[in-house]
Amino acid sequence: MAKNADRITELRVEGITKRFPGTLACDAISLRVGEGEALALVGENGAGKTTLMNILMGLYQPDEGKIFINGSPVRFRTPNDAYAAGIGMVHQHFMLVPNMTVAENVALGSAELRGRFRLNLGAARARIRQISERYGLAVLPDAYVWQLSVGEQQRVELVKTLCFGAKFLILDEPTSALTPQETDELIALLSRMTADMPLIFISHKLAEVKALSNKVTILRAGRVAFSGDTADHSSADLAALMTGHEVKLPCNECADGCGETLLAVRDLKVRSDRGHYALDGASLEVRAGEILGLAGVSGNGQRELADALAGLRSAESGSIALAGTELSGLAPRQIIGAGMGYIPEDRQTEGIVPSFSVSENLTLKDFASPRFAAGPFLRLKAADANAAELKKRYDIRCPSTATPAGSLSGGNIQKVILARELARGPKALVAVYPTRGLDMGAEEFIHKRLLELRCEGVAVLLISEELDELMNLSDRIAVIYKGRILATIPAQEATRARLGALMAGLREEEGATA
Repeated sequence: MAKNADRITELRVEGITKRFPGTLACDAISLRVGEGEALALVGENGAGKTTLMNILMGLYQPDEGKIFINGSPVRFRTPNDAYAAGIGMVHQHFMLVPNMTVAENVALGSAELRGRFRLNLGAARARIRQISERYGLAVLPDAYVWQLSVGEQQRVELVKTLCFGAKFLILDEPTSALTPQETDELIALLSRMTADMPLIFISHKLAEVKALSNKVTILRAGRVAFSGDTADHSSADLAALMTGHEVKLPCNECADGCGETLLAVRDLKVRSDRGHYALDGASLEVRAGEILGLAGVSGNGQRELADALAGLRSAESGSIALAGTELSGLAPRQIIGAGMGYIPEDRQTEGIVPSFSVSENLTLKDFASPRFAAGPFLRLKAADANAAELKKRYDIRCPSTATPAGSLSGGNIQKVILARELARGPKALVAVYPTRGLDMGAEEFIHKRLLELRCEGVAVLLISEELDELMNLSDRIAVIYKGRILATIPAQEATRARLGALMAGLREEEGATA
């Protein structure tokens, strides 16, 4: 382990190899990040990015290879060793305690500020103010984390990591839950910070890779497929290098052939887990053969709306109708039977049973049907035949359909969920962040399937924070803010700036209908 130097002018890894049972996660990976550089690390799901970063943070030990800081070899046995050497990481899912203040979160994570019986909050506040002023990070030390927006929490994560003494930053999908304006602000901030410290950031968003990084390393199947200057390659070039083939995300180019309203939500009021109204009179309509995009900053009622549509959360008032059938108050099984398909936000805990096989997960909603059951007994051969057919049709990449679904990559888990929902022939589909955290190859596949559903006359409600995704796929885009639909506009009239302003709560009457 190396002591924390004043600056880290170079981080280099050589020949890093890491094996897990049956998997070569990292295969002789070498890369270098120098002073003033921002290195983008990109690759498909399962390419080895997270494993490599976990090795750099001392969470895993490499089987082979070495890490060098400023030319000297280092070895990190724990994350504390990595922090002591000056390496800090901002995780995609924030590592904050919501019911504590910003200062308490910083002091809690610092051995220097955490006494035996009490936290040194005065020193934590002083350090937060120092870091905030130095980098232009507006953070209130005494604000409770739960009171902050997602963008503000992202700044807190950065401040916290810098307060711990980071001289080199690793950022994992840093813009995944930010508005366009917050994303632009974060990229500008990180660009300024590279003057003080090098950084590595993991991202699937190639526009951000182009905007922020000057170097890019692409991993494929655990190996370095490409490493070079970002400016020399277009986003399309990088996507092709990442997947091994040209990637062209599909667009909704169909003429308006939408039918009558199929899914109607009227004046829906739903409480959050904290007891307040997360949905406060929300109304929207989705027509047959239409994709209605729902844009909004995370935490404005999207989760509660999806839960209510799937029967997982009760509505206090209002109506949900699918093809004329009232769904409000029905059990999830009855809602499934009425023809509602559902791709949940959390694919690992809500979309699959991780310990169940791929075959079992593909029949979760139909295990009691005559097709897969004879009285109390399952028709295992029928289930396996169904799984084999869906595996082929949806390109689910797994050793066999007997493989536990939880061991698959995120993209393949999403394909399992998509295959299960679409094979049932739904009348309407609620898709919640269907491509979050997925590589461009998986994103391309899922976009094509959603557009195919549209052409088949299914009503699709697409909930996403990716504005390009919404503008490419949707017929209309509704914007949700504080539990109400602020506006619904034709996708052709939508721009990132207009949607971003609406997502921030700035009502725009011109060209918008509530």
